[in-house]
Amino acid sequence: MNQPLSPTPLIRAHVFVSGKVQGVGYRASVWDMAALLHLNGWVCNLHDGRVEALFEGSPSSIEEMIRWCHQGSPVAQVSQVTVDYETAEGLKGFEVERTR
Repeated sequence: MNQPLSPTPLIRAHVFVSGKVQGVGYRASVWDMAALLHLNGWVCNLHDGRVEALFEGSPSSIEEMIRWCHQGSPVAQVSQVTVDYETAEGLKGFEVERTR
């Protein structure tokens, strides 16, 4: 008898992206990619010029999103991406916030 598949565990990545990442469609592109990867969370601009994002989803989707963050939107110039892994809280949906 086949065992039912257990759900994929969720992980959370708290990401900070530096470089030319504001005013270049970076947040909107993050939203598009997060939707494609079925990720939950949010993205926003920070007053210091960085973009901050929080992603929750499957480990493979999170890792693909982080790889994407190093490139970003077509006109972005990413210089650094830092990632902290945290405990997932079960966020629902994905929000684009203006600033934090």
